Amino acid sequence: MDPKLVLASSSPRRRDLLARVGVVPDRIASPDIGESPRKGEVPRVYALRMAEEKAVAVARHAGEIVVAGDTTVAVGRRILPQAADAEMQRGFLELLSGRRHHVLSAVAVIDAEGKMRSRICDSIVRFKRLGNDEIQSYIDCGEGLGKAGGYAIQGRAEALIDWMAGSHSGVIGLPLYETRALLRASGYHLD
Repeated sequence: MDPKLVLASSSPRRRDLLARVGVVPDRIASPDIGESPRKGEVPRVYALRMAEEKAVAVARHAGEIVVAGDTTVAVGRRILPQAADAEMQRGFLELLSGRRHHVLSAVAVIDAEGKMRSRICDSIVRFKRLGNDEIQSYIDCGEGLGKAGGYAIQGRAEALIDWMAGSHSGVIGLPLYETRALLRASGYHLD
């Protein structure tokens, strides 16, 4: 019997991304964890820890595989959290304007026997130099509120990005290449 898959996420984007590779979770459970970085924690370590803690936070029943992800936007060693309001979002967009930043997308999978596997995908994204009117227009559209770094690449922000290297799906919220590899290694059947 094939193992059941649990998606440990409240993000509809992660569910949609899994569907792109033919994966439909048997169950979706929202992990309840604190997401504050630890003192001195670098973005790469933070993203991996978040994905792993989200996977562990969700109850796993016999025969279930759990998959969880985390997407962290970082400028140098600075982690940009989810934009809580328009003022925070403006600050992020001004910081990101005309410069490269990293989007670290981590995925963690716990197999049916309880073994954890995790990987991280590092994508580099550069926004064009943004004018005040472009920043205000993007804030007004509302799509970047509540998003790490204050933007959503799968929406209007994509037209403001002039260069990217890495995983587009990772920047959206779940690196599909790494996720597929981890699911297969964990005994989940994929075509």
